[in-house]
Amino acid sequence: MSDPFRIDGQRALVTGANTGIGQAVALGLAERGAHVIAAGRSNCDETVTMIKAAGGSAEAFVLDLSDPKEAADRLSAAGALDILVNNAGIIRRADATDYSESDWDDVVDTNLKAAFLLSQAFARAAIATGRGGRIVNIASLLSFQGGIRVPAYTASKHGIAGLTKALANEWAVKGITVNAVAPGYIATNNTTALREDPKRAAEILSRIPAGRWGEPSDIAGAVAFLCTPAAAYVTGAVLNVDGGWLAR
Repeated sequence: MSDPFRIDGQRALVTGANTGIGQAVALGLAERGAHVIAAGRSNCDETVTMIKAAGGSAEAFVLDLSDPKEAADRLSAAGALDILVNNAGIIRRADATDYSESDWDDVVDTNLKAAFLLSQAFARAAIATGRGGRIVNIASLLSFQGGIRVPAYTASKHGIAGLTKALANEWAVKGITVNAVAPGYIATNNTTALREDPKRAAEILSRIPAGRWGEPSDIAGAVAFLCTPAAAYVTGAVLNVDGGWLAR
């Protein structure tokens, strides 16, 4: 009997795979047998080297999500895909009264518009060939909460949760599952400012039932599961991986 938690021979593209959660997800998918296409606007060679050193299969792929339309148009250059992980995202902090239109556009374009257009391009190819596939979006605790001084990020991550459900409804019959993973407070570049603020960091840690900040590897396992045959009947879900934060 084949292992339902393996994805041997599958081709998976992970955006923002150069560091943090994206890098951990790329490693996790490769460990389960996927050929990983590590995509980003910056160099993903480190991720590819790590995967190959562990005996996996990977390649780097340049994909600049600051222009979502161009990024989607380039997707076909990555070849046939079975898995798409929309992980890349940015955050800009400012009081809502001072938030600039350019910051709003940059965040929403990268975090939400690019995720839709890449998913659309992926689904068009998957439907045309009848191969089906898996899409996993990276949501956030701010898919459910408001946050502080991050209006565009919050809007984009609420949008990711809604988009996940909308696409799942349309594409389940086509053999494409669409799910999201909502990380809690993870030790990555995006949370550096919070972790370096002693008061804010202490407040956050005191509310996490698990008693620690998450690691990128904590997210990788959840994403990998949603890409495997074991999750074939899971679609439209937003899985919280937050150490119990939302249950508090």
